Amino acid sequence: MSESKTTTNHDEIRQWAEDRGGRPAVVRTTGEGGILRIDFGEPEEKLEPIEWDEFFRIFDENDLTFLYQDEIGGGKNSRFNKFIDRKQSG
Repeated sequence: MSESKTTTNHDEIRQWAEDRGGRPAVVRTTGEGGILRIDFGEPEEKLEPIEWDEFFRIFDENDLTFLYQDEIGGGKNSRFNKFIDRKQSG
């Protein structure tokens, strides 16, 4: 299993998602913004497609870091990703 990486670079995040067929999405919550997700077309309740501009606005306003994995065993692309607080990413 490949090790996880982190980035706040918008271009890297977008490229990683698009290379895997992912699109920006959000789960709306009370208040502004929402919980960011990368939509890979799998059914998930309350997942709302958004544009990359809005995605990165929410990302930056919430001081998030993108935690991700490039590959799984055998060299296949991994879809593992998570949004974490920048303070946690050290």
